[in-house]
Amino acid sequence: MIEDVKSHLAEVEAFSAQDAEAIENFRIRYAGKKGILNDFFAAFREVPPADKKAFGQVLNELKQAVQDKVETLKQGQQSASTNNSLDWSRPGFPQQIGARHPISLIKNRIIDIFTQIGFSLSEGPEIEDDWHNFTALNLPEYHPARDMQDTFFIQTQPDILLRTHTSSVQVRYMENNEPPIRILSPGRVFRNEAISARSHCIFHQVEGLYIDKNVSFADLKQVLMYFTKALFGKSQIRLRPSYFPFTEPSAEVDIYWGLETETDYRITKGTGWLEIMGCGMVDPNVLRNCNIDPEEYSGYAFGMGIERIAMLIYQIGDIRLLFENDFRFLKQFKATR
Repeated sequence: MIEDVKSHLAEVEAFSAQDAEAIENFRIRYAGKKGILNDFFAAFREVPPADKKAFGQVLNELKQAVQDKVETLKQGQQSASTNNSLDWSRPGFPQQIGARHPISLIKNRIIDIFTQIGFSLSEGPEIEDDWHNFTALNLPEYHPARDMQDTFFIQTQPDILLRTHTSSVQVRYMENNEPPIRILSPGRVFRNEAISARSHCIFHQVEGLYIDKNVSFADLKQVLMYFTKALFGKSQIRLRPSYFPFTEPSAEVDIYWGLETETDYRITKGTGWLEIMGCGMVDPNVLRNCNIDPEEYSGYAFGMGIERIAMLIYQIGDIRLLFENDFRFLKQFKATR
């Protein structure tokens, strides 16, 4: 009887058909109520006890082979039916063209503007140590200005943190390169701040640094005027005295945005002036910490938030839109770069 089952097993494996009726007849012949499988299972009771195990194994193989064969043939028939019913001359589904993220658009524009006047790009790690993020930038331990930047520290390593600015990239570059230095440092930074329409715990910065002999504040002002004219189409700026630990003197940079629309009145609070970045002359202590002689070299630095610039240029009212990946919002920005 085992040989009979094996002969049927070979027949099942050799069977092939594409016609639905033939496949169904095959199924009924083996798996129907009066099929071959039921006859073998009924005969199982009469098999001697010593042969039951071997017979049962072969019978189960036959049952599984029938099920697999029927399923395979039906899938092949469905695929063939689908291919035959398709009209291959019809046009395909339209593919929507993607769009650059507004943060990427603004970052690329800023990079283009500064690379045209000799700035090169420099990048560094997002996970930093205390020296490069604070101490080397004239922010020693317990300095009150550290409270200006709410920091994410790594709990298991108190001297390791998520960088709060890309100035740490400038420190690393100055440590390993001799002046003249002219670099631009774009990147993602982190602050332990509540997320709202105007602030986020993750944002992007671009910072610039120029170190050489006889660099003056007048050089900084000319570069800022060039930049604001190229990006905003507005060259009227003002510099307000401010404080940054790593620059002295320091200033906030405002551009005259104008008061032509109701939006202009709202975003400038009726003054026409709009703050866009911070800047200043590199503090001599920072140069010394990076092994650069402040008696021989001087330099300037500036930095801005990319989200803030993007929100101004594209008139985006809520910073959270830049991080939510809403396709309805993102598809509005079209660019080739």
